[in-house]
Amino acid sequence: MKLFINDKPLTIVRDGKLNLPLSTFDQLVDAHKDGVHLAKWQGEILLRFPTADQIFNLMEQMKARNYKKVDAITVIVNDPESASHYLKKRFTVVKAAGGLVEKDGKILMIYRLKKWDLPKGKLEKGELPIEGAQREVEEECNIKVEVIEKIGSTWHTYMRNGKHTLKKTYWYKMKSIDDSQLAPQLEEAITDVRWMEHYDWKNALYNSYATIRQVFSKYTQLEKDKLSQTSSL
Repeated sequence: MKLFINDKPLTIVRDGKLNLPLSTFDQLVDAHKDGVHLAKWQGEILLRFPTADQIFNLMEQMKARNYKKVDAITVIVNDPESASHYLKKRFTVVKAAGGLVEKDGKILMIYRLKKWDLPKGKLEKGELPIEGAQREVEEECNIKVEVIEKIGSTWHTYMRNGKHTLKKTYWYKMKSIDDSQLAPQLEEAITDVRWMEHYDWKNALYNSYATIRQVFSKYTQLEKDKLSQTSSL
């Protein structure tokens, strides 16, 4: 499970499944011996075998302040499924969906709250993620799209009405069917919607969110895998 808190990635990994050398990390922390003290950490952190309560406490610390010295935290546990289940029970879980739309080699991005973003929104009651993704993209950009395939999902946390919220967003690759009436949905605080070439969206990601960069990373990997499969035929 990988989620973002204050735009910082927190990844929970099963013991023995860490596919990175220990030299990747700036600090190795033993939760039992060292405790969980975010203010003392910096760089890439590997936290070993915390309890579920310690992970939740870590998330509380990350939400309370944006610790600029910490780049990312990887947590090693024996049972990531149980840890994830415990954390989800401590939060109000909200589900949303959105899309990465293609047209002639370009990708559609929106500008909202002074950040470049992808169109997305909360699912309506009884709505399937694929349905909500298409609806939100069409509403926020005033276009018609066709869903091609699922890219993946992202998680992040935030506070709403004093409650801890954990948001899961499903992402889909789409293609534009009709963008003749392309326009931003102003009532959703979107002030610009723009087709971007590869160079442009790469630059736009510097002024975006970690979750959006993760979506683009998954999308790019999907496209590379397809090219590799085609070349091997």
